[in-house]
Amino acid sequence: MVTKAIALAVLIAIAGCATTGGSFCAVEHPIRLSAEAIAALSDGEVSQVLAHNEKGQKLCGWRP
Repeated sequence: MVTKAIALAVLIAIAGCATTGGSFCAVEHPIRLSAEAIAALSDGEVSQVLAHNEKGQKLCGWRP
């Protein structure tokens, strides 16, 4: 019984590693927010949006 549980856990873990395919540039787009939306974000959320857009600038050539 324990071996079946371990085998099931391993299969679930492996299934979680599947990718949907496509590169970052093919599946993502710049996040563009209004001034009001930006004002409502927390500092952490602002950092996440900036990191996303900076990654897109570096990898995909997005323009501000």
